[in-house]
Amino acid sequence: MEPGIYHDISNEEYHSGAGVSKSQLDDVAVNPAIFPWKKTAPVDDEKLKALDMGTALHCLLLEPDEFSKRFIKAPEFNRRTTDGKEREKQFLKDCEDTGKTVMDFEQHRKLSLMQGSAMAYPPARWLLEADGYTESSFYWQDDETGELCRCRPDKYLRARPVIADVKKVADMDRFARHIEEFRYHVQDAMYRDGFYQIFNEYPLFVFIAVSETIDCGRYPVRVFELDTEDMAEGHRLYRRDLNTFHECRTSNAWGGIEKIQRPAWARKQDGFQ
Repeated sequence: MEPGIYHDISNEEYHSGAGVSKSQLDDVAVNPAIFPWKKTAPVDDEKLKALDMGTALHCLLLEPDEFSKRFIKAPEFNRRTTDGKEREKQFLKDCEDTGKTVMDFEQHRKLSLMQGSAMAYPPARWLLEADGYTESSFYWQDDETGELCRCRPDKYLRARPVIADVKKVADMDRFARHIEEFRYHVQDAMYRDGFYQIFNEYPLFVFIAVSETIDCGRYPVRVFELDTEDMAEGHRLYRRDLNTFHECRTSNAWGGIEKIQRPAWARKQDGFQ
C-alpha cells in the first residue's frame, strides 16, 4: 500500500489490510501479544450480527444515502402476542439473505431522534453538512520507525484542515472519562499526524459527541476539541506504542506473560499496601 489518501477502500478492506492503526496500538498498549493473536484467532460470526448502534449512527450522520443499503427498519411488532412474535420471526427470516443489518422499530426511532438532535446543534450540523470526504483511508510512512501507518477519519473537510469524528456516548457527563478509557487523545495524535504527513499541516481535530441517554427529553450533542496538555499526552503515548510495535515486529518477539494481583481490598486485608 503506497502512502496517500484512498477514497474507494471499503471498511472491510481497510481493517484487514496493511498498516498499523490506532486500535491496534491500543492492543499493543495493553499487551503486544494481542496484536498477532487478533490476526489469527477465530471469530464467532454470530456475535458480529448484532446491531451496533454506534455504527448505525455513523452511517446515518455521515453517509445518510448509504443507510438504507446497509440497514433494514423493522415494523413495530407486538411481542406480547403469538401473532406478533410469529410475524417478527417471519420478517427476520425474510431479511436473512439481504446482507443488511435489521434494526428494530424502537432502535430506529431512537436513532432518528439522535440524528435530529445532532442536526439541531449548530456546530455539529455545520461539520456534518460541510463539503468534505467521509470514510477515506490515509496511509503514511512513519519517519522514525519506517512503519506503514493508517487511519480512517469519519470526515475531513475539503476547503480547510479539519477532521470531525462522531462518537456515540452513553452519557455526555462521562465523555471526559471516555477520552481516557478509549484513548481518544491517542486517536487525536495519530490522525493529526497522518493528516500532516499528507497535507504538510496539522488539522483541527474535533469530536461530535451524541448521547444515547435522554436529558430533559432530548439527546444531548456537543462538539469538543482536546486541550493542549491532553493533546501532548496523546502524542507521547502514540509514539511510545508505535515504537513498541516496531520493536516487536522487527524482532518477532511479542511477549505475552503478564503479572496479575488480587483485588486491592484483598491485599489490604493481608497487610499489603
